[in-house]
Amino acid sequence: MSEMPEIVTITTVVDETPTIKTFVFDKLFAFRPGQFCMVWVPGVDEIPMAFSAVNSITVMKVGDATEALFSLKAGDKLGIRGPFGNGFSPSGKVLAIAGGIGVTPLFTLAASGEVDTFILGARTREELVFAEELAKVSDLKIATDDGTFGFHGFVTGILDQIDAESYDTICVCGPEMMMKGILDRLVAKGIENRGQFSMHRYMKCAAGVCGSCCMDDHGLRVCKDGPVFTGDLIKTGEFAHYHRGPSGRKE
Repeated sequence: MSEMPEIVTITTVVDETPTIKTFVFDKLFAFRPGQFCMVWVPGVDEIPMAFSAVNSITVMKVGDATEALFSLKAGDKLGIRGPFGNGFSPSGKVLAIAGGIGVTPLFTLAASGEVDTFILGARTREELVFAEELAKVSDLKIATDDGTFGFHGFVTGILDQIDAESYDTICVCGPEMMMKGILDRLVAKGIENRGQFSMHRYMKCAAGVCGSCCMDDHGLRVCKDGPVFTGDLIKTGEFAHYHRGPSGRKE
């Protein structure tokens, strides 16, 4: 782990969906699935991203920094700092649940052969990412909000149809309200400690020093203590209620 960005050169840009691209670069990074890196877009910003492979990140266009990323092409430069955080630590029979771009860290977990069943959700068929690859390494179940592929509805609808208690570890990443729906179901069954949730918060240093990503009410630092937390740690506090912006104000 370096305090300074390692400069990499983009070798390939893959259009995954209309709003998601994968950027492949010329250097390899050793990481645990669920760990993240800080991606420096020169002249714009530095933002946290999950690795989608040892030499790539997969990005959804959602703001100024990602919009700038989307303008880059093969031969352009990025800065990569990391990996940071704790990553997933599954054991036994593993269920993974991903929504949208939250598939990225869980895809690397599945690719390493650690996932038995994978529930993948997206708004519509054309926004599904890594579905073909995931079907080769796990029992893949798909949900789309509009019903254009697989189950018509949210990933929680599929979760309601399977026996969650038969899994020893349940790894989750996606929109926070989606994760809250899953956590509520695990709490109701008394198995929230089996859930491992990948959190996203505003980050500056990524090394646990600045405190910008601390979560109420335990003061947990997402960059250092997370980004993956067990369900029993986040079932109280700010999770799914609010987060803090760059100024520290609740949003």
